[in-house]
Amino acid sequence: MQPGFAFTVEATDGGARAGVLTTPHGSVPTPLFMPVATLASVKGVDIGRVRETGAGMVLSNAYHLHLRPGELLVEVAGGVAAFTGWNGPTLTDSGGYQVFSLARQVKVTEDGAFFRSHIDGSPVAFTPENSMRIQERIGADVAMQMDHVVALPGERRVVEDAMRRSLRWAERCREAHTRPDQALFGIVQGGLDAELRHESAERLQAIGFPGYAVGGLSVGEGAEAMVAALAVTMPHLPADRPRYLMGVGQPEDIMAAVAAGIDMFDCVLPTRCGRNSLVYTFAGQVRLRNARHAADPRPLEEGCPCVACRHSRSYIRHLFMAGEMLGPILASIHNLTFYQRLVARLRAAVVAGRLTETLGELRAGLAAPERAAGAS
Repeated sequence: MQPGFAFTVEATDGGARAGVLTTPHGSVPTPLFMPVATLASVKGVDIGRVRETGAGMVLSNAYHLHLRPGELLVEVAGGVAAFTGWNGPTLTDSGGYQVFSLARQVKVTEDGAFFRSHIDGSPVAFTPENSMRIQERIGADVAMQMDHVVALPGERRVVEDAMRRSLRWAERCREAHTRPDQALFGIVQGGLDAELRHESAERLQAIGFPGYAVGGLSVGEGAEAMVAALAVTMPHLPADRPRYLMGVGQPEDIMAAVAAGIDMFDCVLPTRCGRNSLVYTFAGQVRLRNARHAADPRPLEEGCPCVACRHSRSYIRHLFMAGEMLGPILASIHNLTFYQRLVARLRAAVVAGRLTETLGELRAGLAAPERAAGAS
């Protein structure tokens, strides 16, 4: 680990871990969920409210910040933590997934990825070396290697080629990365193939990184396949380093991944679903546009400390139906708070040695049908 970084496992329960990740901007208990601040902004939620949700670390994206406003402006502002006013632990994704999902006319070669911006069509080049330069200037506590992401399910030849290229790019990222106050994580690729995942994990360890991510999932493979991929990957990752599952996901996916030994998560779902009037609770999902909530005096969730739960479902539904922007904002805040409460409950269960029981309780609650006020 670099100076200022540490990862400590404080308790285990089966494959699950409860720990602490320490960075130059502070320490965060794990398992942890990072709200996604793609463009240095969590959509619709100001940074103070993000902190109130219980978040300890946020994620931004090198691809997007490179295009707007440019990494030099972020660097001049003192780095992404100061630029946003967060001033806590941060992570930047290298942009590999965005090249896969957003860019136009993508050409991937051994040198890197060359494509057209999804904003204005201008030519953009991402190589392992300039990905490191961009992320060093953005200044997050954790940077990610540049990797080659492909859709799943896919032909083994295509998945293997992308995995091997990602390994070669990992070596180049390791060599190009120079910032001592920033940890660089390697990314395990290999699709749904156990042999490829094993090879990727072992070779990344030989290169040597202070943390390891499991990438190339949540790209169409389905929940069962994702869990199977984790099962064959986890035994090949070092126990003394943080493990990060990128871009996942649904509460049920997070629960399964924690049980498998994952420590870190990020996903856009809390705010995306909030903007679309769907909120998560420990008693099941609530679809706020449903007419059953028109006169419902209950909060979104009893016992939730978020600002949204100071209001009734009736009022928040009214905001959505009236097209008021406050509705999506409040629903997003609630969902972000739910995710932080979820990982906190999972951590407490690991520490108490009762993860299996807690997972059963959580799954039963999350699967509960939506009920109207007064329904039994």
